[in-house]
Amino acid sequence: MPVTPEQQAEIDALREAPRETLRTVSEGMERHLYVPHQVLDHGFVRVVDYMGDDAAICQAARVSYGRGTKSVQNDEGLIRYLMRHWHSTPFEMCEVKFHVKLPVFVARQWIRHRTANVNEYSARYSILDREFYIPAPEHLAAQSGVNNQGRGEVLQGEEAQRVLNLLREDAMRSYDHYEAMLAQDDNQQGLARELARMNLPANIYTQWYWKVDLHNLLHFLRLRADAHAQYEIRAYADAMCRIAADWVPAAFAAFRDYRMDAVSLSAQAVAALKRRLAGEVVTQENSGMAAREWREFQEVWG
Repeated sequence: MPVTPEQQAEIDALREAPRETLRTVSEGMERHLYVPHQVLDHGFVRVVDYMGDDAAICQAARVSYGRGTKSVQNDEGLIRYLMRHWHSTPFEMCEVKFHVKLPVFVARQWIRHRTANVNEYSARYSILDREFYIPAPEHLAAQSGVNNQGRGEVLQGEEAQRVLNLLREDAMRSYDHYEAMLAQDDNQQGLARELARMNLPANIYTQWYWKVDLHNLLHFLRLRADAHAQYEIRAYADAMCRIAADWVPAAFAAFRDYRMDAVSLSAQAVAALKRRLAGEVVTQENSGMAAREWREFQEVWG
């Protein structure tokens, strides 16, 4: 269960007690505030606080004194200009704080994005729950033969079941030993929590608060919501994309057009494309591109 009954009761109480404010409010984000969005089997992502909206981006760019100084159409045009020309500081004026429940191995990928403020659940102070990420069968894949950090074909039949059984059995056995080491009775003092945790597997769930500005959030999403990202972290990024699209719709639309769905070309690729348009036959050998870049070029341009 991603959210306990006690946590859900707290969320319901928060949402049932709205307060008047003079702060900027994003109606789209208000619908997400405090609500957990389930990710994977036991995980979730939810917004616990935020600051700013699309208008705040424009206000910062113009250094204006209030809302309504320009039309909505002009605001969208300005946001698209800022995104297109890689202006970052106006987007840094918006911030969001997420509460995330995620497997430890996903957290170790996630934490490489260092431009955020993070506070994680302490397994030195508290005891972790018996919750582990076990992949759904359709996400249980063999090693890719062409990508050293990717997946290949989905495992089938007995082999898939064998792997799932090993994952479950190892996780449960590790947690049983974790509890046994912590146990205190007449015969043993019990191992310290900070030491007992070392025996836990990387698919156990942890939780953290992750606060980030919009510019760095979009950078995170550009990498982790990409089709080449690992499925497990991409599942969280996809949920956060949906939240961001409601929070700052103009900024997220510009981000999708100029970052997520756009193509970046090297000088060699631009030259090759121009030569093709001029009717010249361009090959990898005469393109000036390495084999891998040439494959990526062909994936987009044929």
